[in-house]
Amino acid sequence: MMTGLTLIPLALSTAFILWLSLGDPKRRRAEKLASGGHSPALRRALALGAMLPGIAIAACGDAAAFLIWLGGCAVIGWIVALALSQLARQPGD
Repeated sequence: MMTGLTLIPLALSTAFILWLSLGDPKRRRAEKLASGGHSPALRRALALGAMLPGIAIAACGDAAAFLIWLGGCAVIGWIVALALSQLARQPGD
């Protein structure tokens, strides 16, 4: 039960983190991509969406699951940032 309580919310938060990072205006500017990225309102909504699973876990009172989710989100955030930076460094077409 503990695994499902942390992996499902972590997968949901991962989707929001990835969506948020793909529309990051600073990253898109640095890579000289056409679009300016997500609007500030959308970025706030995506950040809230990424946090909601953790808020739900905390509301259930399961401190261990919350800490696992929190650590997992931090690791996923670093992995996404690293992966996107590696994609940007690949030689052009």
